[in-house]
Amino acid sequence: MTSRQIVAGLLALSMLAGTPAPAWRAPDAQAAPGEPAAPPATGDAPAQTEATEVIPPRISYITGQVSFWRPGADDWTPAKVNTPLAPGDVLYAGPDGNVEVQVGPRAFVRAAEGTQIGLDNQESDFLQLRLTGGLAALDLRELPAGQTVELDTPNAVFTVERMGFYRADVESDSTTFRAHRGGVATMTPAGGEATQIAGNQQVVVTGAESPRVEAGAAPALSPWDRWNSERTDYVIRSASARYVPRGTYGTEELDQHGSWRTVEQYGAVWVPAGAPAGWVPYSTGRWIWDPRFGWTWLDDAPWGWAPYHHGRWVFVGSYWAWAPGPIVVRPVYAPALVVFLGGGVRVGVRPLCWAPLAWGEPIIPWWGRPGFVGVATWRGWGGPHVVNNVVVNRTTTVNVTNINVYRNVTVNNAVVGVSADRFGHHERPRRIEQAEVRQLAPVRGALDVKPVAASVTVASGAAAKPPAAIEKRAVVATRPPHDVTTRLRDQGIAPTRTAEPNAPPRIVPAPRPVRGTEPASTRPQPSGPRNAPAPRADVPEGRGERPDRDQRRERNQPQAMPAPSQTPTPSQTPTPPRTPAPSQTQAPSRTPAPPQAPGQSQTPAQSQAPAPQRQPAAPRSDPAAKGGERPERDDRRARSQPQNHPAPPHPPSPARQPAPARAEPQVNRGERQDHGQRPPNAAPDRPEKPAPAERGAGQDRGQRPERTEKP
Repeated sequence: MTSRQIVAGLLALSMLAGTPAPAWRAPDAQAAPGEPAAPPATGDAPAQTEATEVIPPRISYITGQVSFWRPGADDWTPAKVNTPLAPGDVLYAGPDGNVEVQVGPRAFVRAAEGTQIGLDNQESDFLQLRLTGGLAALDLRELPAGQTVELDTPNAVFTVERMGFYRADVESDSTTFRAHRGGVATMTPAGGEATQIAGNQQVVVTGAESPRVEAGAAPALSPWDRWNSERTDYVIRSASARYVPRGTYGTEELDQHGSWRTVEQYGAVWVPAGAPAGWVPYSTGRWIWDPRFGWTWLDDAPWGWAPYHHGRWVFVGSYWAWAPGPIVVRPVYAPALVVFLGGGVRVGVRPLCWAPLAWGEPIIPWWGRPGFVGVATWRGWGGPHVVNNVVVNRTTTVNVTNINVYRNVTVNNAVVGVSADRFGHHERPRRIEQAEVRQLAPVRGALDVKPVAASVTVASGAAAKPPAAIEKRAVVATRPPHDVTTRLRDQGIAPTRTAEPNAPPRIVPAPRPVRGTEPASTRPQPSGPRNAPAPRADVPEGRGERPDRDQRRERNQPQAMPAPSQTPTPSQTPTPPRTPAPSQTQAPSRTPAPPQAPGQSQTPAQSQAPAPQRQPAAPRSDPAAKGGERPERDDRRARSQPQNHPAPPHPPSPARQPAPARAEPQVNRGERQDHGQRPPNAAPDRPEKPAPAERGAGQDRGQRPERTEKP
């Protein structure tokens, strides 16, 4: 055996034994800022558990007064941006209020002034929302095949299985629902048959017990609809998205509140701007209790989603940076990424402390099902696995009782905490001195802390309450809402309100999926000779069954909506509008566009078209430097997004047929927004001239626009 072979064998043995490679050593000096390179993607596909199969919806934008209620709370409280929502949560947009909830990587739900909307169920392929009053929009730029979004209203349930733009307006005795931008939905009233709503169509359902349904062409998009489109364009075209796993929420806030740098040992890292001296992660926020994920960190910073639920925090010489690590197949949500510390005694009070996990360190879950709690895991982490400052093999079995070294615990002031009896009471954490830190030991598993009523709220103070007429209003649904009462009682929380917020829903059968939206495994497979003709594309399909064309068709089979008076044109897969960003003196949208024409539903090929690949975008410039400049209408300037997004106008009611339309409120100037949000550009009191009808809001890039005709 040659000397070269001997050396190679020794190197291989050292790697198998877990000897750390020099490339993963922590830096000793501050790295110079520079343009970071996007980290390489890895094939890690972390295992799923019951508690973490989904990423919870998050409150991503607030203006005006928006209130929040979670089961177990004493009363309504002000809502906060970046709150993860759980089944049972309810939001109410009060005076001048608008709220946005991100429900997918490119999917958003928005509610306007006077609207109450809640989350009733969330599973990996099903999202159930409850709209009891007001105006809401679903801007779904992406909806995977087999995934369903259900919107329950007092007059009917609307099932959405295809991307598009949808708008629902609930009044005292009627619900108006529209589908735009190639969207297709199914409407099922109480005691009625399922009816399909094609693209650019509208239905008005009046009454609850014996509803009356009126169908027709959808009116043109309103200013509030167009603001929805511009807002979605702004969020999904984030420059920071190139450095994190696809589908990570909150990257648009990283663009505005920090910068990306390249550190040799960690790759691309993000550094928050304006952090005060001595600031450390997980020190400016509070712990709230989530019925699904248990104790969850809610930070006060507007950028406080991605850096606190994904990746790791690293201390680079003299500053803190967030390292997302090598890009994985998809992000995995965690309620926080910290190590809890306890065991020390300070004047007879038992503290509960925590520190951010460092590069590659595993998290020890305190939430989830038995068998998941207390087991070291690197779910969602694509970089090296580090235990006690040593890189270990990915197949190594780790005993959590042997993990006793956490790198960030030794960083000055990195450990913060509160007394255990005040944990979850919205008390600000204090810094723990190193002498006291040495007396602490890692907490391995569930936290021995019970929540209280204050733990399920996200803020303190008075909040606008919805009218009683809509707060407890019953809706039509395909399944009952998720019941968290047992979970609350197990934690020692008893509902303190006089009544639950909603009456039991009226349950109707779930409609069959729209052709082309069911999972591939459930679609009917052709049988017989290989050269047999394929089935006709216009014949509706169910889950593995082709219904007969006779009177025996099932009652819940969606029926085709009667065509509007205008000649319909086939709906094409839309493309994104290339409109300039509105300036501070403009309405949310001032660029004319061809009017929309009523269209038919998409074909299966169109509904399953893959999402376009995202192109890296240059970081945005400082919004203050732009001033009132009007962007040029070319490809390069169309990609840049405004730093301060315009406040939404107050939405009008739909132009009903034949019901008269409600007068559209004026657009307020300079809407108030909650703490931690950037001030939106003020919109004028009313447009200088009537806004022309526009094409479908927020169309996907790289696809052909819808064919239009004169209104």
